[in-house]
Amino acid sequence: MNFIEKFYSKTLKYDLINKFLYKNTKTIPQIEKIILNFGCKTSDLKALSTSALALELITNQKGTLTLTKHNNVLLKIRKGHPVGCKVTLRKKKSFAFLTKMLIDIFPKLKNFEGLKTSKKMKENIFSYELADTFSFQELEENYYLFNNLRNLHVTIVTTSKKKEELQFIFNSLKIPFEKK
Repeated sequence: MNFIEKFYSKTLKYDLINKFLYKNTKTIPQIEKIILNFGCKTSDLKALSTSALALELITNQKGTLTLTKHNNVLLKIRKGHPVGCKVTLRKKKSFAFLTKMLIDIFPKLKNFEGLKTSKKMKENIFSYELADTFSFQELEENYYLFNNLRNLHVTIVTTSKKKEELQFIFNSLKIPFEKK
């Protein structure tokens, strides 16, 4: 069991119960899944294959290609063409990725003052972008393959009902946020 998962189940659940007064233990917010996504503006096969390989190296899980839903004349993309790839992490793999982010990735980032929060943040979803994808050790070892990667989009989905619950969970897990 991962130490963040153990902290969540042993400590954070009880802190949430004391602070927000839940009547049922099934309504306590949990981290449902983490979605990692590389998007490309073109349907170039080389860029898609390198981003899919990068996601597979980062998460040890095979990704899926995302297809366009509509035609885009400006980008010259047709409906149904692949334009990105994504991986969905659940349960133990999501906690393992959170641990990797907190311990390995965030300290390595240059000029990192925290994740930006926006007013558009929903009550159960938090998204952010990593511009420096070479802070992952797996990608750093194979730099020559991944020198043209785009930004990595990370979305954390929880079962919380309010923004305050979501912020309390992230502050308890010591996820760094930008100070305003």
